Amino acid sequence: MEYNILSWLIWLPVIGIAAIAFIPRDKEDLIKITSAIVTGVQFLLTLVLWNNFDASIGSIQFEEQYKWIPSFNIEYFIGVDGLSLPMVILTGLLFFLGVFVSWNTKKAVKGYFALFLLLNTGVMGVFLSLDFFLFYIFWEVMLLPMYFLIGMWGGPQREYAAIKFFLYTLFGSVLMLVGILGLYFSCGNTFNILELTRVAPDALSGLLWWGMSAIKVIWVLLFIGFAIKVPVFPFHTWLPLAHVEAPTAISVLLAGILLKLGVYGILRVNYGLMPDGVYWFSYALALLGLINVVWGGLCALAQTDLKKLVAYSSVNHMGYSLIGMAAVVAAGESHGLNMKAAQAGLGGAVFQMFNHGTISAMLFILVGVIYERAHHREIEGFGGLASQMPVYTGITAIAFFAGLGLPGLSGFISEAMCFIGAFPVFRWIVIASTIGILLNAAYFLWAFQRIFFGKLNEKYTDLPEINRLELFTVIPLLVITLFFGIYPAPYIDIIASTMDTIINHVVSLGAYASM
Repeated sequence: MEYNILSWLIWLPVIGIAAIAFIPRDKEDLIKITSAIVTGVQFLLTLVLWNNFDASIGSIQFEEQYKWIPSFNIEYFIGVDGLSLPMVILTGLLFFLGVFVSWNTKKAVKGYFALFLLLNTGVMGVFLSLDFFLFYIFWEVMLLPMYFLIGMWGGPQREYAAIKFFLYTLFGSVLMLVGILGLYFSCGNTFNILELTRVAPDALSGLLWWGMSAIKVIWVLLFIGFAIKVPVFPFHTWLPLAHVEAPTAISVLLAGILLKLGVYGILRVNYGLMPDGVYWFSYALALLGLINVVWGGLCALAQTDLKKLVAYSSVNHMGYSLIGMAAVVAAGESHGLNMKAAQAGLGGAVFQMFNHGTISAMLFILVGVIYERAHHREIEGFGGLASQMPVYTGITAIAFFAGLGLPGLSGFISEAMCFIGAFPVFRWIVIASTIGILLNAAYFLWAFQRIFFGKLNEKYTDLPEINRLELFTVIPLLVITLFFGIYPAPYIDIIASTMDTIINHVVSLGAYASM
Protein backbone atom coordinates (compact mmCIF):
# COMPACT_ATOMS: atom_id res chain seq x y z
CA MET A 1 0.00 0.00 0.00
CA GLU A 2 1.55 3.26 -1.12
CA TYR A 3 -0.76 5.85 0.35
CA ASN A 4 0.44 6.01 3.97
CA ILE A 5 -2.70 4.50 5.42
CA LEU A 6 -1.25 4.40 8.95
CA SER A 7 -0.58 8.13 8.95
CA TRP A 8 -4.13 8.72 7.76
CA LEU A 9 -5.41 6.63 10.65
CA ILE A 10 -3.44 8.71 13.14
CA TRP A 11 -3.93 12.20 11.74
CA LEU A 12 -7.43 12.06 10.27
CA PRO A 13 -8.95 13.00 13.68
CA VAL A 14 -6.66 16.07 13.77
CA ILE A 15 -8.11 17.12 10.42
CA GLY A 16 -11.51 16.65 12.04
CA ILE A 17 -10.49 18.92 14.92
CA ALA A 18 -9.42 21.59 12.43
CA ALA A 19 -12.78 21.30 10.66
CA ILE A 20 -14.69 21.57 13.95
CA ALA A 21 -12.68 24.68 14.83
CA PHE A 22 -14.33 26.52 11.92
CA ILE A 23 -17.87 25.40 12.76
CA PRO A 24 -19.84 27.90 14.88
CA ARG A 25 -20.43 26.53 18.36
CA ASP A 26 -24.21 26.81 18.01
CA LYS A 27 -24.15 24.38 15.04
CA GLU A 28 -24.09 21.39 17.37
CA ASP A 29 -25.56 18.87 14.94
CA LEU A 30 -22.98 19.79 12.30
CA ILE A 31 -20.18 19.28 14.83
CA LYS A 32 -21.53 15.83 15.69
CA ILE A 33 -22.01 14.90 12.03
CA THR A 34 -18.44 16.00 11.24
CA SER A 35 -17.12 13.85 14.09
CA ALA A 36 -19.18 10.90 12.87
CA ILE A 37 -17.85 11.28 9.31
CA VAL A 38 -14.23 11.51 10.48
CA THR A 39 -14.43 8.49 12.77
CA GLY A 40 -16.51 6.58 10.23
CA VAL A 41 -13.89 7.10 7.51
CA GLN A 42 -11.18 6.14 9.98
CA PHE A 43 -13.00 2.90 10.84
CA LEU A 44 -13.39 2.07 7.15
CA LEU A 45 -9.65 2.62 6.71
CA THR A 46 -8.96 0.10 9.49
CA LEU A 47 -11.01 -2.43 7.52
CA VAL A 48 -9.03 -1.62 4.37
CA LEU A 49 -5.86 -2.16 6.39
CA TRP A 50 -7.18 -5.51 7.62
CA ASN A 51 -8.09 -6.56 4.07
CA ASN A 52 -4.53 -5.84 2.87
CA PHE A 53 -2.78 -7.30 5.93
CA ASP A 54 -0.79 -10.50 5.38
CA ALA A 55 -1.55 -12.63 8.45
CA SER A 56 1.14 -15.17 7.53
CA ILE A 57 3.85 -12.60 8.29
CA GLY A 58 4.78 -12.26 11.96
CA SER A 59 6.76 -9.05 11.54
CA ILE A 60 5.87 -5.39 11.06
CA GLN A 61 3.99 -4.38 7.91
CA PHE A 62 3.08 -1.04 6.23
CA GLU A 63 6.10 0.69 7.76
CA GLU A 64 6.44 4.47 7.44
CA GLN A 65 9.80 5.80 8.56
CA TYR A 66 11.06 9.37 8.33
CA LYS A 67 13.81 11.30 10.07
CA TRP A 68 12.37 13.67 12.66
CA ILE A 69 15.10 14.81 15.07
CA PRO A 70 18.24 13.27 13.53
CA SER A 71 20.66 14.58 16.16
CA PHE A 72 19.01 12.30 18.75
CA ASN A 73 18.06 9.49 16.34
CA ILE A 74 14.36 10.27 16.81
CA GLU A 75 12.14 9.19 13.93
CA TYR A 76 8.56 9.26 12.82
CA PHE A 77 8.36 5.49 12.61
CA ILE A 78 5.05 3.64 12.52
CA GLY A 79 3.91 0.16 11.53
CA VAL A 80 1.44 -2.61 12.33
CA ASP A 81 1.55 -6.33 13.04
CA GLY A 82 -0.81 -9.01 14.38
CA LEU A 83 -0.51 -7.63 17.90
CA SER A 84 -1.56 -4.09 17.04
CA LEU A 85 -3.95 -4.62 14.09
CA PRO A 86 -6.92 -5.92 16.15
CA MET A 87 -6.51 -3.03 18.58
CA VAL A 88 -6.41 -0.55 15.69
CA ILE A 89 -9.67 -1.97 14.32
CA LEU A 90 -11.25 -1.93 17.79
CA THR A 91 -10.14 1.69 18.26
CA GLY A 92 -11.73 2.72 14.98
CA LEU A 93 -14.98 0.94 15.81
CA LEU A 94 -15.38 2.20 19.38
CA PHE A 95 -14.57 5.81 18.54
CA PHE A 96 -17.10 5.71 15.71
CA LEU A 97 -19.77 4.27 17.99
CA GLY A 98 -18.67 6.65 20.74
CA VAL A 99 -19.78 9.62 18.65
CA PHE A 100 -23.33 8.28 18.66
CA VAL A 101 -23.17 7.37 22.35
CA SER A 102 -22.28 11.06 22.85
CA TRP A 103 -25.03 12.32 20.56
CA ASN A 104 -27.13 13.78 23.40
CA THR A 105 -24.23 15.80 24.80
CA LYS A 106 -25.41 19.38 25.39
CA LYS A 107 -22.58 21.01 27.33
CA ALA A 108 -19.78 22.67 25.28
CA VAL A 109 -20.32 20.34 22.33
CA LYS A 110 -17.53 21.87 20.27
CA GLY A 111 -14.94 21.39 22.99
CA TYR A 112 -16.16 17.88 23.81
CA PHE A 113 -15.81 16.52 20.29
CA ALA A 114 -12.48 18.28 19.68
CA LEU A 115 -11.06 16.56 22.78
CA PHE A 116 -12.76 13.32 21.76
CA LEU A 117 -10.92 13.35 18.41
CA LEU A 118 -7.63 14.33 20.06
CA LEU A 119 -7.96 11.29 22.33
CA ASN A 120 -8.50 9.23 19.18
CA THR A 121 -5.22 10.42 17.70
CA GLY A 122 -3.33 9.66 20.91
CA VAL A 123 -4.67 6.11 21.17
CA MET A 124 -4.13 5.28 17.50
CA GLY A 125 -0.62 6.73 17.68
CA VAL A 126 0.36 4.49 20.59
CA PHE A 127 -0.77 1.34 18.82
CA LEU A 128 1.14 2.23 15.64
CA SER A 129 4.34 3.85 16.98
CA LEU A 130 7.64 2.02 16.54
CA ASP A 131 9.85 4.83 17.83
CA PHE A 132 9.89 4.92 21.63
CA PHE A 133 10.03 8.73 21.75
CA LEU A 134 7.01 8.95 19.45
CA PHE A 135 5.28 6.23 21.48
CA TYR A 136 5.78 8.27 24.66
CA ILE A 137 4.46 11.46 23.07
CA PHE A 138 1.25 9.76 21.96
CA TRP A 139 0.98 8.11 25.39
CA GLU A 140 1.05 11.56 26.99
CA VAL A 141 -1.29 13.05 24.37
CA MET A 142 -3.99 10.68 25.65
CA LEU A 143 -3.69 12.04 29.19
CA LEU A 144 -4.80 15.61 28.49
CA PRO A 145 -8.13 15.03 26.66
CA MET A 146 -9.14 12.26 29.05
CA TYR A 147 -8.49 14.56 32.02
CA PHE A 148 -10.78 17.24 30.61
CA LEU A 149 -13.43 14.84 29.30
CA ILE A 150 -13.85 13.41 32.80
CA GLY A 151 -13.28 16.67 34.67
CA MET A 152 -15.68 18.82 32.61
CA TRP A 153 -18.37 16.42 31.38
CA GLY A 154 -18.40 13.89 34.21
CA GLY A 155 -20.55 13.34 37.30
CA PRO A 156 -20.66 15.10 40.68
CA GLN A 157 -17.14 13.99 41.70
CA ARG A 158 -15.68 14.59 38.26
CA GLU A 159 -12.86 16.92 39.39
CA TYR A 160 -11.56 14.48 41.99
CA ALA A 161 -11.85 11.54 39.57
CA ALA A 162 -10.01 13.47 36.84
CA ILE A 163 -7.21 14.54 39.16
CA LYS A 164 -6.79 11.00 40.51
CA PHE A 165 -6.67 9.62 36.97
CA PHE A 166 -4.16 12.29 35.95
CA LEU A 167 -1.83 11.75 38.91
CA TYR A 168 -1.83 7.97 38.65
CA THR A 169 -1.15 8.06 34.92
CA LEU A 170 1.48 10.77 35.24
CA PHE A 171 3.26 8.76 37.95
CA GLY A 172 3.40 5.79 35.60
CA SER A 173 4.57 8.02 32.76
CA VAL A 174 7.48 9.34 34.82
CA LEU A 175 8.65 5.81 35.61
CA MET A 176 8.25 4.89 31.96
CA LEU A 177 10.36 7.89 30.92
CA VAL A 178 13.18 6.79 33.22
CA GLY A 179 13.05 3.32 31.68
CA ILE A 180 13.06 4.77 28.15
CA LEU A 181 16.10 6.91 28.91
CA GLY A 182 17.85 3.90 30.43
CA LEU A 183 17.27 1.93 27.25
CA TYR A 184 18.31 4.84 25.05
CA PHE A 185 21.68 5.41 26.71
CA SER A 186 22.42 1.71 27.27
CA CYS A 187 21.58 0.50 23.77
CA GLY A 188 23.40 2.77 21.34
CA ASN A 189 21.36 5.96 21.60
CA THR A 190 18.34 4.80 19.64
CA PHE A 191 14.60 5.01 20.23
CA ASN A 192 13.80 2.64 17.36
CA ILE A 193 11.78 -0.16 18.98
CA LEU A 194 12.73 -2.70 16.30
CA GLU A 195 16.41 -1.86 16.70
CA LEU A 196 16.08 -1.98 20.49
CA THR A 197 14.43 -5.40 20.17
CA ARG A 198 17.54 -6.58 18.35
CA VAL A 199 20.27 -5.00 20.50
CA ALA A 200 18.77 -4.51 23.99
CA PRO A 201 19.00 -8.15 25.21
CA ASP A 202 22.77 -8.20 24.64
CA ALA A 203 23.40 -4.59 25.62
CA LEU A 204 21.65 -4.96 28.97
CA SER A 205 22.94 -8.44 29.78
CA GLY A 206 25.18 -8.23 32.87
CA LEU A 207 24.73 -4.45 33.17
CA LEU A 208 24.26 -3.27 36.76
CA TRP A 209 22.46 -0.24 38.12
CA TRP A 210 23.13 0.48 41.79
CA GLY A 211 24.28 -3.10 42.25
CA MET A 212 21.11 -4.52 40.65
CA SER A 213 20.45 -5.98 37.23
CA ALA A 214 19.59 -3.16 34.82
CA ILE A 215 17.16 -5.52 33.09
CA LYS A 216 15.22 -6.02 36.32
CA VAL A 217 15.18 -2.31 37.13
CA ILE A 218 14.04 -1.20 33.67
CA TRP A 219 11.55 -4.09 33.43
CA VAL A 220 9.88 -3.04 36.69
CA LEU A 221 9.89 0.67 35.81
CA LEU A 222 8.18 0.06 32.49
CA PHE A 223 5.88 -2.60 33.93
CA ILE A 224 4.52 -0.24 36.59
CA GLY A 225 3.95 2.43 33.95
CA PHE A 226 1.93 -0.01 31.88
CA ALA A 227 0.34 -1.79 34.87
CA ILE A 228 -1.37 1.42 35.99
CA LYS A 229 -3.22 1.48 32.68
CA VAL A 230 -4.26 -2.21 32.78
CA PRO A 231 -4.94 -1.71 35.78
CA VAL A 232 -3.00 -4.23 37.87
CA PHE A 233 -3.54 -4.53 41.62
CA PRO A 234 -2.62 -2.43 43.64
CA PHE A 235 -2.55 0.31 40.95
CA HIS A 236 -6.25 -0.11 40.13
CA THR A 237 -7.86 2.31 42.60
CA TRP A 238 -8.19 5.17 40.09
CA LEU A 239 -10.35 3.09 37.74
CA PRO A 240 -13.74 2.67 39.49
CA LEU A 241 -14.10 6.36 40.30
CA ALA A 242 -12.99 7.41 36.81
CA HIS A 243 -15.57 5.08 35.28
CA VAL A 244 -18.40 6.15 37.56
CA GLU A 245 -17.81 9.86 37.00
CA ALA A 246 -16.97 9.75 33.30
CA PRO A 247 -19.65 10.30 30.63
CA THR A 248 -20.91 7.05 29.13
CA ALA A 249 -18.92 7.33 25.88
CA ILE A 250 -15.71 8.01 27.78
CA SER A 251 -16.32 5.01 30.03
CA VAL A 252 -16.76 2.96 26.85
CA LEU A 253 -13.42 4.14 25.49
CA LEU A 254 -11.66 3.85 28.84
CA ALA A 255 -12.67 0.21 29.35
CA GLY A 256 -12.78 -0.78 25.70
CA ILE A 257 -9.44 0.65 24.55
CA LEU A 258 -7.34 2.52 27.09
CA LEU A 259 -7.01 -0.41 29.51
CA LYS A 260 -5.65 -2.50 26.62
CA LEU A 261 -2.79 -0.07 26.13
CA GLY A 262 -1.18 -1.43 29.29
CA VAL A 263 -1.19 -5.06 28.12
CA TYR A 264 -0.12 -3.95 24.66
CA GLY A 265 2.80 -1.97 26.10
CA ILE A 266 4.02 -4.91 28.19
CA LEU A 267 3.97 -7.23 25.18
CA ARG A 268 5.46 -4.74 22.74
CA VAL A 269 8.14 -3.28 25.02
CA ASN A 270 8.89 -5.53 28.00
CA TYR A 271 8.59 -8.79 26.09
CA GLY A 272 10.30 -7.43 23.00
CA LEU A 273 13.18 -5.49 24.52
CA MET A 274 13.85 -7.49 27.69
CA PRO A 275 12.92 -11.13 27.10
CA ASP A 276 15.28 -12.07 29.94
CA GLY A 277 12.95 -10.31 32.36
CA VAL A 278 9.95 -12.32 31.19
CA TYR A 279 11.32 -15.49 32.77
CA TRP A 280 12.31 -13.66 35.92
CA PHE A 281 8.91 -11.94 36.28
CA SER A 282 6.55 -14.61 34.89
CA TYR A 283 5.48 -16.10 38.23
CA ALA A 284 4.86 -12.62 39.69
CA LEU A 285 2.85 -11.72 36.58
CA ALA A 286 0.67 -14.81 36.92
CA LEU A 287 0.20 -14.15 40.64
CA LEU A 288 -0.82 -10.54 39.97
CA GLY A 289 -3.30 -11.88 37.42
CA LEU A 290 -4.78 -14.16 40.07
CA ILE A 291 -5.11 -11.24 42.49
CA ASN A 292 -6.81 -9.15 39.82
CA VAL A 293 -9.26 -11.96 39.05
CA VAL A 294 -10.24 -12.63 42.68
CA TRP A 295 -10.01 -9.09 44.06
CA GLY A 296 -11.86 -7.56 41.10
CA GLY A 297 -14.59 -10.18 41.41
CA LEU A 298 -15.02 -9.68 45.16
CA CYS A 299 -15.14 -5.89 44.78
CA ALA A 300 -17.72 -6.18 41.98
CA LEU A 301 -19.83 -8.46 44.16
CA ALA A 302 -19.95 -5.79 46.88
CA GLN A 303 -21.16 -2.94 44.65
CA THR A 304 -24.59 -1.33 44.74
CA ASP A 305 -23.88 1.00 41.79
CA LEU A 306 -24.26 -0.83 38.47
CA LYS A 307 -21.58 1.22 36.72
CA LYS A 308 -19.08 0.60 39.50
CA LEU A 309 -19.87 -3.12 39.31
CA VAL A 310 -19.00 -3.12 35.62
CA ALA A 311 -15.84 -1.10 36.37
CA TYR A 312 -14.58 -3.66 38.88
CA SER A 313 -15.42 -6.43 36.43
CA SER A 314 -12.74 -4.89 34.17
CA VAL A 315 -10.15 -5.41 36.91
CA ASN A 316 -11.30 -9.00 37.10
CA HIS A 317 -11.24 -9.67 33.37
CA MET A 318 -7.87 -8.10 32.67
CA GLY A 319 -6.43 -10.51 35.23
CA TYR A 320 -7.01 -13.34 32.74
CA SER A 321 -4.82 -11.55 30.21
CA LEU A 322 -1.99 -11.32 32.75
CA ILE A 323 -2.20 -15.05 33.46
CA GLY A 324 -2.21 -15.86 29.76
CA MET A 325 0.77 -13.58 29.09
CA ALA A 326 2.82 -15.34 31.76
CA ALA A 327 2.27 -18.67 29.97
CA VAL A 328 4.78 -17.71 27.26
CA VAL A 329 7.52 -19.29 29.40
CA ALA A 330 5.91 -22.71 28.80
CA ALA A 331 7.80 -22.83 25.49
CA GLY A 332 11.18 -22.77 27.28
CA GLU A 333 13.27 -25.90 27.92
CA SER A 334 12.75 -25.61 31.68
CA HIS A 335 9.03 -26.21 31.07
CA GLY A 336 9.30 -28.97 28.50
CA LEU A 337 9.21 -26.86 25.31
CA ASN A 338 5.41 -26.70 25.45
CA MET A 339 4.89 -24.46 22.44
CA LYS A 340 1.16 -25.23 22.25
CA ALA A 341 0.63 -24.00 25.80
CA ALA A 342 2.57 -20.81 25.11
CA GLN A 343 0.56 -20.18 21.93
CA ALA A 344 -2.71 -20.77 23.74
CA GLY A 345 -1.78 -18.55 26.68
CA LEU A 346 -0.38 -15.61 24.73
CA GLY A 347 -3.06 -15.87 22.04
CA GLY A 348 -5.71 -15.99 24.77
CA ALA A 349 -4.26 -12.91 26.45
CA VAL A 350 -4.40 -10.90 23.22
CA PHE A 351 -7.84 -12.28 22.34
CA GLN A 352 -9.06 -11.34 25.82
CA MET A 353 -7.94 -7.77 25.18
CA PHE A 354 -10.23 -7.57 22.19
CA ASN A 355 -13.13 -9.49 23.70
CA HIS A 356 -13.13 -7.48 26.89
CA GLY A 357 -13.00 -4.34 24.76
CA THR A 358 -16.23 -5.23 22.98
CA ILE A 359 -18.03 -6.73 26.00
CA SER A 360 -17.15 -3.96 28.46
CA ALA A 361 -18.03 -1.30 25.87
CA MET A 362 -21.43 -2.96 25.41
CA LEU A 363 -21.98 -3.12 29.18
CA PHE A 364 -21.17 0.56 29.72
CA ILE A 365 -23.44 1.60 26.85
CA LEU A 366 -26.28 -0.41 28.43
CA VAL A 367 -25.62 1.17 31.83
CA GLY A 368 -25.81 4.57 30.15
CA VAL A 369 -29.14 3.67 28.52
CA ILE A 370 -30.82 2.94 31.84
CA TYR A 371 -29.18 5.93 33.53
CA GLU A 372 -30.57 8.28 30.87
CA ARG A 373 -34.07 7.09 31.77
CA ALA A 374 -33.97 6.52 35.52
CA HIS A 375 -31.25 9.09 36.40
CA HIS A 376 -29.61 6.70 38.85
CA ARG A 377 -27.61 3.45 38.75
CA GLU A 378 -28.50 1.88 42.09
CA ILE A 379 -29.13 -1.82 41.52
CA GLU A 380 -31.67 -2.06 44.34
CA GLY A 381 -33.59 0.91 42.93
CA PHE A 382 -34.95 -1.02 39.97
CA GLY A 383 -36.83 -4.33 39.80
CA GLY A 384 -39.10 -5.96 37.22
CA LEU A 385 -37.74 -4.08 34.20
CA ALA A 386 -37.99 -7.20 32.03
CA SER A 387 -41.72 -6.62 31.59
CA GLN A 388 -41.26 -2.94 30.79
CA MET A 389 -38.15 -3.12 28.55
CA PRO A 390 -38.00 -6.64 27.04
CA VAL A 391 -35.61 -5.77 24.18
CA TYR A 392 -33.21 -3.98 26.53
CA THR A 393 -33.46 -6.91 28.93
CA GLY A 394 -32.57 -9.45 26.25
CA ILE A 395 -29.53 -7.50 25.07
CA THR A 396 -28.35 -6.93 28.64
CA ALA A 397 -28.75 -10.64 29.37
CA ILE A 398 -26.41 -11.52 26.50
CA ALA A 399 -23.92 -8.85 27.61
CA PHE A 400 -23.97 -10.14 31.20
CA PHE A 401 -23.58 -13.75 30.05
CA ALA A 402 -20.66 -12.71 27.85
CA GLY A 403 -19.11 -10.96 30.85
CA LEU A 404 -19.37 -14.04 33.02
CA GLY A 405 -17.78 -16.19 30.31
CA LEU A 406 -20.69 -18.32 29.12
CA PRO A 407 -19.71 -20.86 26.41
CA GLY A 408 -20.85 -19.74 22.98
CA LEU A 409 -19.85 -16.13 23.65
CA SER A 410 -16.46 -14.58 22.93
CA GLY A 411 -15.35 -14.08 26.53
CA PHE A 412 -15.36 -17.82 27.18
CA ILE A 413 -12.97 -18.59 24.31
CA SER A 414 -10.25 -16.16 25.38
CA GLU A 415 -10.48 -17.02 29.08
CA ALA A 416 -10.30 -20.74 28.28
CA MET A 417 -7.22 -20.16 26.10
CA CYS A 418 -5.51 -18.30 28.95
CA PHE A 419 -6.23 -21.19 31.33
CA ILE A 420 -5.11 -23.84 28.81
CA GLY A 421 -1.83 -22.03 28.23
CA ALA A 422 -1.02 -21.29 31.86
CA PHE A 423 -2.08 -24.60 33.41
CA PRO A 424 1.12 -26.58 32.58
CA VAL A 425 3.28 -23.88 34.19
CA PHE A 426 1.14 -22.23 36.89
CA ARG A 427 -1.20 -25.05 37.84
CA TRP A 428 -2.23 -23.83 41.28
CA ILE A 429 -2.65 -20.25 40.12
CA VAL A 430 -4.97 -21.39 37.34
CA ILE A 431 -6.97 -23.58 39.72
CA ALA A 432 -7.31 -20.71 42.19
CA SER A 433 -8.22 -18.23 39.46
CA THR A 434 -11.24 -20.32 38.44
CA ILE A 435 -12.81 -18.84 41.57
CA GLY A 436 -13.13 -15.74 39.42
CA ILE A 437 -15.56 -17.58 37.14
CA LEU A 438 -17.85 -18.21 40.10
CA LEU A 439 -17.53 -14.59 41.21
CA ASN A 440 -18.33 -13.40 37.68
CA ALA A 441 -21.50 -15.46 37.65
CA ALA A 442 -22.43 -14.29 41.15
CA TYR A 443 -22.19 -10.53 40.61
CA PHE A 444 -23.62 -10.47 37.10
CA LEU A 445 -26.54 -12.81 37.81
CA TRP A 446 -27.34 -11.25 41.16
CA ALA A 447 -27.41 -7.79 39.59
CA PHE A 448 -29.51 -9.04 36.67
CA GLN A 449 -32.04 -10.66 39.00
CA ARG A 450 -32.47 -7.54 41.13
CA ILE A 451 -32.80 -5.20 38.14
CA PHE A 452 -35.02 -7.18 35.78
CA PHE A 453 -36.99 -9.76 37.78
CA GLY A 454 -39.66 -9.45 40.43
CA LYS A 455 -42.45 -6.91 40.60
CA LEU A 456 -42.04 -3.81 38.45
CA ASN A 457 -41.24 -0.69 40.44
CA GLU A 458 -44.20 1.67 40.05
CA LYS A 459 -41.86 4.57 39.30
CA TYR A 460 -40.84 2.88 36.04
CA THR A 461 -44.18 1.96 34.50
CA ASP A 462 -43.59 4.57 31.78
CA LEU A 463 -39.89 3.82 31.19
CA PRO A 464 -39.29 3.86 27.41
CA GLU A 465 -37.69 0.92 25.58
CA ILE A 466 -34.17 1.15 24.15
CA ASN A 467 -34.32 3.35 21.04
CA ARG A 468 -32.88 3.01 17.54
CA LEU A 469 -29.83 5.20 18.14
CA GLU A 470 -28.92 3.19 21.23
CA LEU A 471 -29.46 -0.06 19.34
CA PHE A 472 -27.14 1.23 16.59
CA THR A 473 -24.33 1.60 19.14
CA VAL A 474 -24.81 -1.75 20.87
CA ILE A 475 -25.82 -4.18 18.11
CA PRO A 476 -22.40 -4.24 16.34
CA LEU A 477 -20.72 -5.17 19.62
CA LEU A 478 -23.36 -7.81 20.28
CA VAL A 479 -22.80 -9.34 16.83
CA ILE A 480 -19.02 -9.43 17.33
CA THR A 481 -19.46 -11.09 20.74
CA LEU A 482 -21.67 -13.79 19.28
CA PHE A 483 -19.59 -14.30 16.14
CA PHE A 484 -16.24 -14.76 17.90
CA GLY A 485 -17.90 -16.90 20.55
CA ILE A 486 -18.96 -19.36 17.86
CA TYR A 487 -16.17 -18.91 15.32
CA PRO A 488 -12.95 -17.35 16.75
CA ALA A 489 -10.71 -18.59 13.92
CA PRO A 490 -10.57 -15.28 11.94
CA TYR A 491 -9.17 -13.42 14.94
CA ILE A 492 -6.75 -16.19 15.90
CA ASP A 493 -5.51 -16.33 12.30
CA ILE A 494 -4.66 -12.63 12.40
CA ILE A 495 -2.56 -12.87 15.54
CA ALA A 496 -1.03 -16.36 15.25
CA SER A 497 2.16 -15.53 13.32
CA THR A 498 2.95 -12.51 15.48
CA MET A 499 2.34 -14.51 18.66
CA ASP A 500 4.80 -17.17 17.39
CA THR A 501 7.33 -14.42 16.70
CA ILE A 502 7.00 -13.06 20.25
CA ILE A 503 7.22 -16.54 21.80
CA ASN A 504 10.29 -17.52 19.77
CA HIS A 505 11.95 -14.20 20.62
CA VAL A 506 11.36 -14.64 24.34
CA VAL A 507 12.43 -18.29 24.36
CA SER A 508 15.55 -17.84 22.24
CA LEU A 509 16.87 -14.78 24.04
CA GLY A 510 15.36 -14.97 27.49
CA ALA A 511 15.65 -18.49 28.81
CA TYR A 512 19.29 -18.53 29.87
CA ALA A 513 20.34 -14.89 29.61
CA SER A 514 22.40 -13.47 32.44
CA MET A 515 20.35 -11.37 34.81
